[in-house]
Amino acid sequence: MILGTGTDLCDIRRIEKTLERFPGRFENRVFTTIEQDKSDKRKNRAASYAKRFAAKEACAKALGTGLSMGTAWKEMGVKNLPSGKPTLNLTGKAAQRLQAMTPEGFRAQIDLTITDDFPYAQAFVVISACPQSWPNPQE
Repeated sequence: MILGTGTDLCDIRRIEKTLERFPGRFENRVFTTIEQDKSDKRKNRAASYAKRFAAKEACAKALGTGLSMGTAWKEMGVKNLPSGKPTLNLTGKAAQRLQAMTPEGFRAQIDLTITDDFPYAQAFVVISACPQSWPNPQE
């Protein structure tokens, strides 16, 4: 069953200007070290950061909290599974919210898709509740 959905569209040029204007500060405030390592290795660094920024915004919407209700940027980290598929790792209040919205006897599954086509980056998040007995594709 679907518990929440969220989508976000981000202007890559805006992220690029922010990266140039506040070198290091923006990355350290918003992104996990895993996200920074991944994005800093990319040829189009700003597009990589923009996709991850959009994913965080989409995740906050899917959680139903937004960013003004206590969920912090770094509590939602984009990571890639061994297959390369992107997903979100939640910690802190974001993880607490996910646990609170997941019915007893179920486990939460977060599906994420991210893409970019200059000048935009887009993310879509679906949070589902799956029976505990179903295989977990994220393991």
